[in-house]
Amino acid sequence: MNCVGHIQHGLWTHPRDRSSEYTTIGYWQHLARTAERGLFDGIFLADIVGVYDVQEGSRDPSLRHAVQTPINDPFLVVPVMAAVTEHLGFGVTANATYEPPYLLARRFSTLDHLTGGRAGWNIVTGYLDSAAKAMGLSEQVKHDDRYESAEEYLEVIYNLLEGSWDDDAVVRDRAGRVYTRPEKVRAVRHEGKRFRLDAIHLSEPSPQRTPVLFQAGASSRGRDFAARHAECVFLAGPTNDHTRRTVADTRARAAAQGRGRDDLLFFLSRTAVVGRTRAEAEEKFAEYRRYASYEGALAHFAASTGIDFSGYDPDEPLRYEKNDAINSMLESVTIDSDETWTLRKIFGPRGLGSRNPPLVGSAEEVADELIRIVEETDIDGFNLSRVVTPEGLEDFVDLVVPILQERGAYKREYAPGTFREKLFGPGRARLPQSHPAARFRPRPAAIAAE
Repeated sequence: MNCVGHIQHGLWTHPRDRSSEYTTIGYWQHLARTAERGLFDGIFLADIVGVYDVQEGSRDPSLRHAVQTPINDPFLVVPVMAAVTEHLGFGVTANATYEPPYLLARRFSTLDHLTGGRAGWNIVTGYLDSAAKAMGLSEQVKHDDRYESAEEYLEVIYNLLEGSWDDDAVVRDRAGRVYTRPEKVRAVRHEGKRFRLDAIHLSEPSPQRTPVLFQAGASSRGRDFAARHAECVFLAGPTNDHTRRTVADTRARAAAQGRGRDDLLFFLSRTAVVGRTRAEAEEKFAEYRRYASYEGALAHFAASTGIDFSGYDPDEPLRYEKNDAINSMLESVTIDSDETWTLRKIFGPRGLGSRNPPLVGSAEEVADELIRIVEETDIDGFNLSRVVTPEGLEDFVDLVVPILQERGAYKREYAPGTFREKLFGPGRARLPQSHPAARFRPRPAAIAAE
């Protein structure tokens, strides 16, 4: 995230942490080089367009503890990382509630061109009242209404990216003085409930046309949306069993939409503290713990769930309250869980300023645990959140990746091609025909019978 404090709150105060250098190009280029050295598929850039102000009814805890505030634009750091890498993909968060689709389509085409087909889009609909107020609304759009709006939003995006320009529209004919054949470019005309448009897409076709599509909604409505549109689904289940059930349910919903099993990949959010031995890892974890911020973690959790926990006893069982924040987050520790969860249990002694305890152990132990999680949950990979930057990523690349490779659980070199081809295989630079975006592609001209 293009900010100081992302998930493990308070760790920016650690003397070896460099996340406060997030405003510099060097910070991002070192991150990208390290991730590519470790053969990572991509860097995922989260984002918010508001401030966390639910806890204590104030933004002060978030400002004090750098809880994703201050934060800069995630798009602008991608070209500087792409310039020093060749294979690394970039999943960028953009908000379908507040971003005009016409301009966002151009921005993603531009990014896909500049990166040589390495752009991805994490589709979010927002969940913060502070963001709605910042964008001129009195309150945010209702939870399910946001997804309804996003459906129409994507229809506009697909039409622009997939349907406005033919593959052979651009000819670059110097002798004939024709760059684009006008008859190969058509206007997108859309008259919907929330969006109106009559315009051509401004950018010529990029390598992937539509960026790789990421989504993280885990509520029932969010799973429907992911089953229809997502290629990569982010999960943050509290247990392996919960994750396995979510994966199976989303795959079933996707199958009902006519999509194949290989059309979706699932990535579980995890954090790792790694050492050459378990003792070294535990020592490192104990050191990190001294810098973790419970107040920062609570400010983040309160905004995510839409509940001010300042009146909660730390040992009081959490209760489900439906609101317009991230419904699935509270569902997972209340109505979807057989366990009783409290604030103390969530942010307990194994936490690092977040709701998810890290994997702590030797490189062999962490590798074993990652492999076991994949086997038990049917996920395809992991979204590793940072702890102390950059040493946490460097530790993983230098210690864990070689062991995963030895055990046949990790690639030894990059495959050629675009971001989508690296994830789904050769010949998949564009979305498959099973994806709803395909219906916006121009149909081949009918051949007249003689």
